Amino acid sequence: MSQRKLGEKLGVVFQTVNNWENGRTKPTRMAMMLIKQELEQMGEEGTDLLEQYFGE
Repeated sequence: MSQRKLGEKLGVVFQTVNNWENGRTKPTRMAMMLIKQELEQMGEEGTDLLEQYFGE
């Protein structure tokens, strides 16, 4: 998923997602909750990222 597409789903601009990925800023708790939901909805494709970032 592109940074732009993820940003649209989370209600943030592309630059925000880019900053998260490059370690300039960190997502808020609310953003993390929404990211987790997106990964869960991805099914098997999101499994590795859920495990990596959320320990699931």
